[in-house]
Amino acid sequence: MVSSSSNEAAGRRRPTSLRAQNPEVYYSDDAIVTADDATIAELKRIAADNPRLRSRLCTHPDPSSGLHEMLIVHHREAYVRPHKHLGKPESFHLIEGTAQVVIFEDDGRIRDVLEMAPYGRGALCYYRMPEKVFHSILITSEWLVFHETTAGPFDPSRTAFPDWAPDGSDAVAVQDYVKSLGTLAAEYLNKRAKA
Repeated sequence: MVSSSSNEAAGRRRPTSLRAQNPEVYYSDDAIVTADDATIAELKRIAADNPRLRSRLCTHPDPSSGLHEMLIVHHREAYVRPHKHLGKPESFHLIEGTAQVVIFEDDGRIRDVLEMAPYGRGALCYYRMPEKVFHSILITSEWLVFHETTAGPFDPSRTAFPDWAPDGSDAVAVQDYVKSLGTLAAEYLNKRAKA
């Protein structure tokens, strides 16, 4: 699968190769992995056809890599279950869209809300999250595209999920939770603005 129809004969780079690891996760076999508008458009198409409405291009060679860099795409309706990472930080650089990154205390109370937008829009465009901090994303645009970096190798046991947020298996519970969280985040931001 390729992400655009450009060709090298016309003096353009060939499109980034995409190899499916699973319906959401793709790798590239290119020696130098690049991304352009066509790559992101292809990732949006993949996400739109995916039940969880998300996709990612892993730019590291494979899951065993020590450094993981990913170009991630989420649709507005994608649920990002609150989670924390054990033994590894993550960095997040927003490329397209807007979002609120909600940071939680261990009991589920909101600790902070980071208003995110691409550079030049007067909001945060980057964060580095330390390990062991629960966080989630409320997407406030149709699409959210971001670059994430974290330590590898991939090990699902290094991500912990709280019991105070739905696991994603019940669509109604997720909708109710996201709506409630959106209200609480707005109240938090309003209170902070008045302080």
